[in-house]
Amino acid sequence: MSKQESSFKDVLQNVFATSAILIALIVSYILFKQIMGDSANFEGGNPKGQPLQGNYLGIIYKGGFIVPILMTCVLTLIIFIFERTITLSRAKGKGRLNTFVRQLQDLLAQDKIEEAMEACDKQKGSLANVMKAGLTRYRELQKDKELEKDQKIMSIQKSFEEATALELPMLSKNMVIFSTLASISVLIGLIGTVLGMIRAFGALAQAGAPDALALATGISEALVNTAFGITGSTLAIIAFNYFSSTIDGYTFKIDEAGFSLTQTFAASLKSN
Repeated sequence: MSKQESSFKDVLQNVFATSAILIALIVSYILFKQIMGDSANFEGGNPKGQPLQGNYLGIIYKGGFIVPILMTCVLTLIIFIFERTITLSRAKGKGRLNTFVRQLQDLLAQDKIEEAMEACDKQKGSLANVMKAGLTRYRELQKDKELEKDQKIMSIQKSFEEATALELPMLSKNMVIFSTLASISVLIGLIGTVLGMIRAFGALAQAGAPDALALATGISEALVNTAFGITGSTLAIIAFNYFSSTIDGYTFKIDEAGFSLTQTFAASLKSN
């Protein structure tokens, strides 16, 4: 991947991230108002009244204006789970990485550089992109008679570092969204919980008999926001840990393959 291609993909990723959040917000608001706030979900057809017995859409609607924000967090999380799954699947390329690394090691041991580059073209993953950059430099250095052995080894290491630096940002892109959602979902849910409890205690504080409807509404608002906040945070933490371990696995394979190629090249220099 060239620097120009990397920059272009960064721009597309930023546009996608912004658009995804805005779309999630709009969809959440429509669902909240049109589906959950439908009069059919409430006693007497009045959204300001009690939800029907066992009607969860109406119960969620009574969570108040914080609910669409929490729904936005959850929808945004789902969108980026799909985005990361697709991106990392493409970064993995075709076939198993362990098999591909062993194949490259075997080809390098036999000094079949062209065949190794063809294997990279077929694999089409991030590891293949890094290895192809290293193999291209490997072939150039084999023909170079001016550089010293140490300089050649440093040169091939540098080519790996540059290729890896272009691939890694794509792998870890948008991971900050998962960690952010894991934190703010709970905090936003907590805000909704506090507002709901304020409403509930306000109903209890009235002179005479407490307002049962206001009390129930306040408790519903508190519990619904708590549930949404915890759900969003839990899913975000699971997604972040899963994708982080997947990226670490890819990075390890890239380092392993690069080290193997460098060692093979160094060995070939000593034998000449």
